[in-house]
Amino acid sequence: MEDEYGYMEEEEEWDREGLLDPAWEKQQKKTFTAWCNSHLRKTGPQNQIENIEEDFRNGLKLMLLLEVISGEHLPKPDRGKMRFHKIANVNKALDFIASKGVKLVSIGAEEIVDGNVKMTLGMIWTIILRFAIQDITVEELTAKEGLLLWCQRKTAPYKNVNVQNFHLSWKDGLAFCALIHRHRPELLDYYKLSRENPLENLNTAFDIAEKHLDIPRMLDPEDMVNSAKPDERSVMAYVSSYYHAFSGAQQAETAANRICKVLKVNQENERLMEEYERLASDLLEWIRRTRPWLENRTTDNTLPGTQRRLEEFRDYRRKQKPPKLEEKAKLENSFNTLQTRLRLSNRPAYLPTEGKMVSDIANAWKGLETAEKGFEEWLLSELQRLERLDHLAQKFRHKCEIHEEWAAGKEDMLQSGDFKRCRLNELKAMKKKHEAFEINSRCQKICDQWDVLGQLTTKRRDGLEEAERILERIDQLHLEFAKRAAPFNNWMDGAKEDLLDMFIVHTTEEVQGLIDAHEQFKATLGEAEGEYQTIVGLVTEVQRLGQQFGITPPDNPYTTLHAQDITNKWGEVKQLVPHRDSTLQQEMMRQQNNERLRRQFAAKANVVGQWVENQLDAVASIGVTGRSSLEDQLKKLQQFDKAVIAYKPNMEELEKYNQEVQEAMIFENRYTQFTMETLRVGWEQLLTAIARNINEVENQILTRDSKGISEAQMTEFKMSFNHFDKNRTKRLEPKEFKACLISLGYKIRDDKQVGRSAIALMVNFNQGWAGST
Repeated sequence: MEDEYGYMEEEEEWDREGLLDPAWEKQQKKTFTAWCNSHLRKTGPQNQIENIEEDFRNGLKLMLLLEVISGEHLPKPDRGKMRFHKIANVNKALDFIASKGVKLVSIGAEEIVDGNVKMTLGMIWTIILRFAIQDITVEELTAKEGLLLWCQRKTAPYKNVNVQNFHLSWKDGLAFCALIHRHRPELLDYYKLSRENPLENLNTAFDIAEKHLDIPRMLDPEDMVNSAKPDERSVMAYVSSYYHAFSGAQQAETAANRICKVLKVNQENERLMEEYERLASDLLEWIRRTRPWLENRTTDNTLPGTQRRLEEFRDYRRKQKPPKLEEKAKLENSFNTLQTRLRLSNRPAYLPTEGKMVSDIANAWKGLETAEKGFEEWLLSELQRLERLDHLAQKFRHKCEIHEEWAAGKEDMLQSGDFKRCRLNELKAMKKKHEAFEINSRCQKICDQWDVLGQLTTKRRDGLEEAERILERIDQLHLEFAKRAAPFNNWMDGAKEDLLDMFIVHTTEEVQGLIDAHEQFKATLGEAEGEYQTIVGLVTEVQRLGQQFGITPPDNPYTTLHAQDITNKWGEVKQLVPHRDSTLQQEMMRQQNNERLRRQFAAKANVVGQWVENQLDAVASIGVTGRSSLEDQLKKLQQFDKAVIAYKPNMEELEKYNQEVQEAMIFENRYTQFTMETLRVGWEQLLTAIARNINEVENQILTRDSKGISEAQMTEFKMSFNHFDKNRTKRLEPKEFKACLISLGYKIRDDKQVGRSAIALMVNFNQGWAGST
């Protein structure tokens, strides 16, 4: 393989060796694949190759590669999948290479289509030479010699670097590091490197080149170190990328970039100002609309209506407020970033429209949270009050029903004249009249009838005495009934009232107390059943005596209670007992569920609360000691930010538990010191602290890079600032600031001009190092 310029002839000997050496072939495949992808990626990741001998076989990506590196258009490729289509595409690529003055010897389209590794590598090497190396010119030397001279000139000042070729001179990695340090000294500290650590040197150079210079890894450090002689083609291809990255055109590009950067900075500043005004206006308007709703302490005075207000408040806490909190943090960060950018550009500080300062927004937000806290406390208190009133109303209605049932018929009974009917005393009066009749014997006729009257009198006396005895027995039974029925009726009234009594409990212990009392009551039912049977037996005996002797038993003069009343009420008591059992068991299950909800919320709250406190402490401790770099601090804060985002489902789960707790009307939890309110406040403080600290560190990095301040100076400034910021306000008063400057070695005079300069410096210092305005 040769060309009309002859720049490849001197390499024929090592070319043939390279084609036959498997180690070199392996290195070339890695390097050439990476080199091709560094260009193909400009057209999209889908066009990059993985297997160099396979992915170029159809000629499509080969033609695309040539178009990218040449900036020219090739003939339209054949899109068929047949072999002759592939050969046609590869021939179009080879013809294009030949049109650039390169003679391809022994490389045909068939070998490329067949996946011949050596021919494919040779073709790619030809492309690299033509488009990446041939145009390199240094002091009238071109191509390989020019590239070698450029490397020698750039690495000449560096110890332990002696570039004489493109293989052994690069094994220890120092030559790569020297090239980087010569052009970009801020990227690495060359003088800390040692030729005794070739792998570390190579990895350092390759990582920096890939990250900061956009030069992909084309070489394998292990292959470089372990090979007796690294592949020269691979090294040349990789080094040429350094040449193009650091070429003289970069200066003009840098100047243009600076102009674009200034314009972009101004445009970005304008965008940040507009964004701040918009966010501030929207946020303040939202707060203005929301506060009256939170300060409204009126309800429809019903439990369902107040519960609807609670649900609306939950929706506000879950859906409406979080986005506004994010907007507030974004607004503060935009303001701090804008002020830092303006200060570094020597532009006047940005002064928002009146009423839209960060402090105005902070005060408005504080007022919103105060109203929110008061609204929630009032709402929960109102729910407790209405629940109690609802309970009392139900109890009052129940008492009224009992009273109305007891009073039914009493008025008619009191107005009745049944006391005028025959009673035992009437019977005794009749008996006296009969005795008087017996004494009166003035009439002879009566004497004649004496015998008849004697028989009839004896019979009637016997009947009257028997009736008297029966009625006396009935009277005794009535009296006994009255003595037993009245207290038993009162006991049943009390029992019914207790069994129907409404109750409010908040713990399983209180429910268990009611259950125990109910069990004690049920233990007395056996005795009560005996008393009931005795009372009913008295009435049954009265009815039996009346039937046996043909007497209509009179009404009981000692009581208005009837046996049917006692029987009905006793039946009601016995029906209420199992109903009370069921009610107490249901309440026990409800309280057990409430206990489960308390423990469930407490277990999660204790974990989340401790986690939030730990995260707040950890975020607050970042940068306090001053031992870590700003980049490390930013990385840690970003890790905290990701951790908070990943932990958010725990807060959402806790909100769900809290909703269940509130719906169950649970107002106290002895298992945790955390409430949902304290956890929400802590969570919002954590989000705000992380966002604010990230913004502050980014502004400090921006200040450091713009002003050329070293990491050590940054650390010293920050430690001194933190030392004098006793109240942790992230601002220094004039006296504190003066002491801070003196501790840093500045001499401060007391004249007015210096005082004004110190004030200006204090403003910049506070804004730059504390992210505050």
